[in-house]
Amino acid sequence: MKAVPAGQAVKRTPSVPGEPAVAESLVVLDGSTFFASDPNGNVDPGQEASGFFFKDTRHLSTWRLLVNGRPMRLLTVRTPDYYSARIFGTLGTARVGVNPTISIRRDRFVSDGVHEDLVLENNRDSEQEIRLELEFGSDFADLFEVKARELKPMATLIKVGSDRVHLRYEHDTFVRATTITFSESPTIKTDGARFDLRLKPRERWQLCIDVTCVVDGKTIEPALRCGSFAVARPKMPMTLEQWLADAPQLETDSDAVRHTYDQSLVDLAALRFRPDENVSWSLPAAGLPWFMALFGRDSLITSYQALPFQAHLAQTTLEALSAMQAIDMDDFRDAEPGKILHELRCGELAQLGQVPHTPYYGTHDATPLFLILLEEYERWTGDMAFVRRLEPAARAALIWIERYGDPDGDGYLEYRTRSSKGLVNQGWKDSWNSVLFADGGVAEGPIAVCEVQGYAYDARLRAARLARSVWNDPGLADRLEVDAADLRQRFNRDFWSESRGHYVLALDGQKRQVDALTSNIGHLLWSGIVDSDRAARTVERLMAADMFTGWGVRTMSTRDAGYNPIEYHNGTVWPHDTGLIAEGMRRYGFMDEAATLAVSIFEGAEAFAYRLPEVFAGFPREQTGAPVAYPSASRPQAWSAAAPLLAFRTLLGLDVVGGVLHSQPHVPSQLGRLQLRGILVRGRRQSAG
Repeated sequence: MKAVPAGQAVKRTPSVPGEPAVAESLVVLDGSTFFASDPNGNVDPGQEASGFFFKDTRHLSTWRLLVNGRPMRLLTVRTPDYYSARIFGTLGTARVGVNPTISIRRDRFVSDGVHEDLVLENNRDSEQEIRLELEFGSDFADLFEVKARELKPMATLIKVGSDRVHLRYEHDTFVRATTITFSESPTIKTDGARFDLRLKPRERWQLCIDVTCVVDGKTIEPALRCGSFAVARPKMPMTLEQWLADAPQLETDSDAVRHTYDQSLVDLAALRFRPDENVSWSLPAAGLPWFMALFGRDSLITSYQALPFQAHLAQTTLEALSAMQAIDMDDFRDAEPGKILHELRCGELAQLGQVPHTPYYGTHDATPLFLILLEEYERWTGDMAFVRRLEPAARAALIWIERYGDPDGDGYLEYRTRSSKGLVNQGWKDSWNSVLFADGGVAEGPIAVCEVQGYAYDARLRAARLARSVWNDPGLADRLEVDAADLRQRFNRDFWSESRGHYVLALDGQKRQVDALTSNIGHLLWSGIVDSDRAARTVERLMAADMFTGWGVRTMSTRDAGYNPIEYHNGTVWPHDTGLIAEGMRRYGFMDEAATLAVSIFEGAEAFAYRLPEVFAGFPREQTGAPVAYPSASRPQAWSAAAPLLAFRTLLGLDVVGGVLHSQPHVPSQLGRLQLRGILVRGRRQSAG
């Protein structure tokens, strides 16, 4: 293939900066707690993924402001920070030739509960009568039910007071409630409140509303009140300002790169949450709206991507996942001793045992990724005390890799769910049809996907280094290195298809090669399991037109029967996937191709108003001119938010070797100057670029 010199610009179809690919809703969030509405701030009954969600339950399913019987006309909406919004509007009757006479301001703050301020102002010199109505309702739907659009009838107990309404739902041992409190006494009914106002000339009128959640008998008050823009969020170890100041400072000539960097840091801050009050710091929820919870794989990969920028995400992720590491067999939850969880939920379905997410362990890659992140964390931080503390968890993870994760003892990690509610596929492409043969046939398990073998290889080598340098166990280190070398040799024999010229996606239950060409093989470069004489062929296949769209690497080749440019895992582009592939190419010395992929991440972000979605369509760049949105992609989403951070590492060639930061920049000329100042490496701030 033709390489692109580092100093030469890559010719591209220009992107459209700053224009969202789809119409935006208004989202205000606080980690796993979020409020999604239309830009007016309203939630209509039955709106998909809209409402106020707290701990996997929708506490507000209707929230509709009417002024004189109509929704207000939106003038401007701003989100000064991720946990607050300010909405400006006027009367719905305003139109050409009819000047607005009433100004309406709606301020919303989300932290634990919700606080909302409504301000009405009479802009006339005469008195005006205004009727203000707020329609409300709580369906207390589980997030899984909202996602599946399978809402069951619910009996809600409603109590009305002079200045508040209390909505309560109870099913078996699951109890949730929502209390709505007003600073002024309205006329309250079970589904709404009305204020009949008489505003004097130039008069301003303000109403404060608190939405309080009750979970298992505990009342959780809103942590923020009136005028809380830029106020430090309670229970977070860093304010947003501290978070941004603590990250390395970027110097660049590219406005798009700067905006993308800033947005990535803000989105990762927004997704921070603490799944347990005993967790010292915060870790990233996976993505809005469906995945606002702890996910093992997502948190591990996100933390790896963000390590040079916010290393404590990795520490907290490792701390939390080790505390919830499986200790016994549980078929319903796909648990085995030493296994790292896939997903933790706390809604009604999980609490009543209708889904296995308390937590659920149906992932075959999180356990080796846990070891990879642990070793990488020690490289960057030098925190040997923490690594010693997690030695029992790391050893349990190794036992799982060698025993439970390989049930037939052939040396490969293969999965098959044992749960009646379990995932059929348990790699990162975990949809039911994500493991396909080239002819489109669905593979049957147990399935050994290729990238998980690469992760297991890398995990053994990294654990060997920790065993030798931190845990004082050279015998374990020697054994792990021998096992890794053996795995690499067998893998390159069994997973390579000479007839197709690439590594295959997987081995199926009969040990047949699942021969579709997918982006999974790029992860093999990242893990280092690829034989050096096959690296160039692997890079060439990934950069060919059937795989590289111009915006990133497709999840499946256009030449294979299962390809669909808008199929979740079979033809779309995932920014985190492209980022890991770019890092793998850098690892094997393919700097031009790695830089091309890294630049495509920034260009894709620019086209999505600097906030990368979880996934977008796999149409070729020359056909569309802009990346095409995937219909239900999470946004913000943790590992997509962190993908540009990993792209910086790729372009600047950042590694920590022997406790020393090494940098080998390879920055294409169209980006101009690119430097990071204040990278924290083992307690010292350094610069690169």
